[in-house]
Amino acid sequence: MDLNKINIPQHVAIIMDGNGRWAKKRFLPRVMGHKKGVETIKKITIRAHQLEIKVLTVYAFSTENWARPEEEVNYLMSLPKDFFDSFMPELMQNNVKVTYIGNADPLPEETKAILDKAIEKTKENTGLILNIALNYGGRQELVEGIKAISQAVLNHDIKPEEINEDLISSTLMTQHLGDFSEPDLMIRTSGELRLSNFLLWQIAYSEFYFTDILWPDFSPADFDQAIEEYSKRQRRFGKI
Repeated sequence: MDLNKINIPQHVAIIMDGNGRWAKKRFLPRVMGHKKGVETIKKITIRAHQLEIKVLTVYAFSTENWARPEEEVNYLMSLPKDFFDSFMPELMQNNVKVTYIGNADPLPEETKAILDKAIEKTKENTGLILNIALNYGGRQELVEGIKAISQAVLNHDIKPEEINEDLISSTLMTQHLGDFSEPDLMIRTSGELRLSNFLLWQIAYSEFYFTDILWPDFSPADFDQAIEEYSKRQRRFGKI
């Protein structure tokens, strides 16, 4: 892929779907699909860095995923440790900065500590931002933003007529991404055609790319194909 001839998105968001089905097809426990999926995150992170993408947001665990079997949830909560223990040298070598969106309060203390450590260790890095959505839900994010704005009105810090899109955006969890807070491209693997409560405000004008490939099988070449497809589209943002 000739990077000089295509339009590279600045922020790519991914719904990493299909880990369980990947394992089931191989008569393996679902957790083995999640383990394999973590390896895919590593490969796609490095490829995104090579393409000079600014932000990669990965949907690792939704607020609804707590309803899964306890064994699976416990395994998912243990994955950040394995991920960062093995991947941190490459993150540092490639100047990748780790950030996080979601509600950290319900997470196990060890999971929170691992996340905090990764964020602290990479905070001075200036390359790709690997933005991990863990215990994240788009509706919940909007509810918290509305609460914050309502309180500001009650405190007479703002007037209702001053509420606008910029103000709402400033209350969302992605505000730390600045000019890159809204994804240019949203990718979902495994053939499902829904958003699953992911970045509902931020993807209002994102381009969508759906593929039948299960996440553990999603390769850097498949990622390149999504980027190439994005580069062929004309984004009008509601205009002509």
